[in-house]
Amino acid sequence: MIKSMTGFGRGSIEQDGRSFTIEMKSVNHRYCDLNIKMPKIFLSLEDRMRKVIFEKISRGKVDVFITQNNKEKVGVKAVLDESLADSYVECLRKIKDKYDIREGISISLIAKFPDVITLKQEEEDIENVWRILSVPLEEALNLLVEMRQNEGLKLKNDILLKCDYIKHLLDKIEKRSPFVVIEYKDKLNERLKELLQDYQIDENRIAMEVALFGDKSCIDEEIVRLNSHLVQLRETFNLNEPIGRKLDFILQEMNRETNTIGSKANDLEITNSVLNIKNEIEKIREQIQNIE
Repeated sequence: MIKSMTGFGRGSIEQDGRSFTIEMKSVNHRYCDLNIKMPKIFLSLEDRMRKVIFEKISRGKVDVFITQNNKEKVGVKAVLDESLADSYVECLRKIKDKYDIREGISISLIAKFPDVITLKQEEEDIENVWRILSVPLEEALNLLVEMRQNEGLKLKNDILLKCDYIKHLLDKIEKRSPFVVIEYKDKLNERLKELLQDYQIDENRIAMEVALFGDKSCIDEEIVRLNSHLVQLRETFNLNEPIGRKLDFILQEMNRETNTIGSKANDLEITNSVLNIKNEIEKIREQIQNIE
């Protein structure tokens, strides 16, 4: 199914005292550029996340934001530095004896000193974290892909309408093409009659000139190839794989054939149709820059 490269998805979960929120957004990019921002303690899970995301996304700049908002301190415990506490107590006793201070040494006083009691993050059960985190990751990823598919369908429908218009213009060119040589012959005869007047016109020479003109201005092959490219473009939309780069190549070939028609036709009506085709091709080119 055709996919755009623009999308957004969000997933969240609260479980086992943990709260995770994952947001994903993507925009167009030539390749797949994946950036994941998350708490450092979960960095060991990055490769797993990338693997899951790459299974469903092959092109686009994707930013993933993972936040943890725990309602309670999960995996955190207070740690007493006994040697440091002993040192503080010894210092306080010396101060008390030296200056004859009667006030006692309280627990609250010692606990206020730096680094006596610190909070330490216990080692995470990374498999349990992944079990929880993978749920909002899948949710956000599925919503992102769904949005990209919906946007891709809109792009497909619009591009197919433009292809219909290009086909219409190409049919006009094909119908007009045979008359270009006929009109050239008539104009050549009229011009020679004006110039030569009473002199006899060499019909063989005229026939040769018309034949040369017809050969130079023949656009039958280009019309056939351009029609073939239109068919290929339509069929590409039915592929179950990323098609953005293939569409871009087909557009290049369509533009090449159109330019050749314009340079060979030597006819105002065909030239106008060629300009309109080139305009539609450029519109399609802009759209497929956002197709995966």
